Amino acid sequence: MPFSTTPRLGFVGAGRLARCLAAIWSRAGYPVTAIASRSAASAREFAGELPGCQIADDGSAVARHADIVFLTVPDDAIGATANALQLDQARASSQAVVHCSGATPVDVLAPAQAQGAEIGGFHPLFLFGGLASDQTRIAGCSVTIEARGPLHDTLTALVRALGCHPLSIPPGGRLLYHAAAHYAASFALCSLSETVTLWKELGFDEDDALRAVLPMLAGTIETAREKGLPGALAGPVSRGDASIVVKQLALLQNLGGDHATLYALLSRRAVALAKRRASPPPAQALDAMSHAIELVLNGTAPRDD
Repeated sequence: MPFSTTPRLGFVGAGRLARCLAAIWSRAGYPVTAIASRSAASAREFAGELPGCQIADDGSAVARHADIVFLTVPDDAIGATANALQLDQARASSQAVVHCSGATPVDVLAPAQAQGAEIGGFHPLFLFGGLASDQTRIAGCSVTIEARGPLHDTLTALVRALGCHPLSIPPGGRLLYHAAAHYAASFALCSLSETVTLWKELGFDEDDALRAVLPMLAGTIETAREKGLPGALAGPVSRGDASIVVKQLALLQNLGGDHATLYALLSRRAVALAKRRASPPPAQALDAMSHAIELVLNGTAPRDD
């Protein structure tokens, strides 16, 4: 069943994501009508920021005031929240229940679907900082949608209202999609953490290390935006400096821990990118790097012959 062009929106969960989306949608003319949260203080703060938003006791009460109910609770709570929803049978066929997890399958919302509601997933590819600036920084990001028919169209319109780009994902693909997205978010932070850890061996403190590498990271991202991943690749692999890669692998092995393993795994990916460059390094250099990488991954020390 088609939804209104400005459906009433409700939220179960009053965290960073919910507050950011609700504020933008409210300004865009979508009525945000109800909020339920385990924290009474969070619910009051959320509702106080939005005209006409009511505080509800639970998800079922939110559903009495909304056409689309967004579950913005932690992944482990989505199933229990969906199971607890009691929808009005007279209205359920014109309602939808949508979760905002990247990894949880949409079919966890089957209890709502069994009552007649449409179900879907709506996952912004954005790191919410809980700051007012989230509402402007989210513009231009992508949002992954999993839904069918009219609900897909309505969720797409909501993505556009955020100033974002809609992506569609097939059923059953969320876990792989979400695992891959970590590399552009949390794992990027882990890579920075590795820089800090290694530079501490040279006497740098964390503030100095981040001050040094964050502009380089920002430049890398901008270059990737303009030139693509192979074109943005820099460093010894991109230049075909096999001896540098081998020496660094050996150095990191001597440090112990898993430093050399991490460097080898990422260098393996860098070699693959280097092969895709418009002017790739010499094949002999890439082969030498690949050989050293595999030695490290197999527990053997590389040699710079």
